[in-house]
Amino acid sequence: MTDHTPALHRPATRTARLSAIEQALLTRIVTSQSQLSQILADQGIEVTQATLSRDLDEIHATKTRLADGTVAYAVGKQNIDEHPASNPDAKTEQQISRVLSGLVTSVAAARNLVVVHTPSGAAQYVASVIDKQPIEGVLGTIAGDDTVMVICSEDDVAKRRAQWLLDVASKA
Repeated sequence: MTDHTPALHRPATRTARLSAIEQALLTRIVTSQSQLSQILADQGIEVTQATLSRDLDEIHATKTRLADGTVAYAVGKQNIDEHPASNPDAKTEQQISRVLSGLVTSVAAARNLVVVHTPSGAAQYVASVIDKQPIEGVLGTIAGDDTVMVICSEDDVAKRRAQWLLDVASKA
């Protein structure tokens, strides 16, 4: 099966490096700095061990024991219970549902995009909630005042994510 996810290109900046580290820790089980260094190198980001150690400290990454006993890095309050799922887990869904249930007024899919309408002023917050979750097939969001555009990797992913967002926002 071929991965059709577009390659993510990052500028060679400290902010981009920190983002890449955080994304790696949110989407993978990373057990060592050398493993993380290799993940970054695969993305074209070369980093020394000292810099990586400072970066992990800056984003408040901690070592956490997983359900299977493995010790891996986690970011902030994020707690990795098992392998990252292709779909958000029940805990993630519950957290998103709590936020989105009062803020999403409509959801529609258009090709590889999901358009989410919110009350005036809420779109930036809704977009940040979506962006902070490792949701397979979601590349990112763009927010205006009352509209969020969720960019998905493919048309069928957008349809599934639109339905999922609608279902999650409908839970009260």
